[in-house]
Amino acid sequence: MTPTSNPDQASQEISQEVILAASSPWVAVVLNLVPGLGTGYIYQRRWRAYWISSGLATAWFVAGGVLGQNVDEVLMPDLVQQNQLIGLGGLLLLAVVTATEAGIAARRAQPSSRQANP
Repeated sequence: MTPTSNPDQASQEISQEVILAASSPWVAVVLNLVPGLGTGYIYQRRWRAYWISSGLATAWFVAGGVLGQNVDEVLMPDLVQQNQLIGLGGLLLLAVVTATEAGIAARRAQPSSRQANP
């Protein structure tokens, strides 16, 4: 924690740290994996990380829609299936990365891990 001149800001930083430390790493991981849209970040009250992951998921959906716009499903079923697999793979990758990051952040914030790793 960095020293601040504003006591309200310091108490806010402490409360964020306490909230993160109180969150269970496995719950944050499961919430980020199952829906896959950064729900674990809401559980941890990490709004910036949530909005970044939501923005990435939205951008992935939009990119898939734009790139698949001129694909005829009847004439190119293989290309449609390939696009669907790429879209699903990207969302799964996002879910795995966010779940891993949420679990690591929660584990680092817990007091037991601070004593083990000074």
